[in-house]
Amino acid sequence: MVKINFRLDAALHARLHRRALGANLSLSAYIRRTLEQTVDERQRYVFSSQDEILATAIQILSIVATSVGQQSPKALEQGMTEARAILAERGLLGQGEDAR
Repeated sequence: MVKINFRLDAALHARLHRRALGANLSLSAYIRRTLEQTVDERQRYVFSSQDEILATAIQILSIVATSVGQQSPKALEQGMTEARAILAERGLLGQGEDAR
């Protein structure tokens, strides 16, 4: 295997690292897979299956949150607080958001 070294600015590194965590891959594995995508003759998106799973999970969680919110707004608030804390731990909150 060939080894390549290159420099990234801190902001790009942080974004790549967050995406790698989201894909459950090391940063090196994520970058390798992303580079493979650029030379894929079929022009497929390497992580499409994970995106489809994420979209389905978001839809399901939205339905559950709506139902819980109608039945118990306090339980929904507590769940959202816990979810924000977990997202913050993994670096998945957008800039300016906090775990509140």
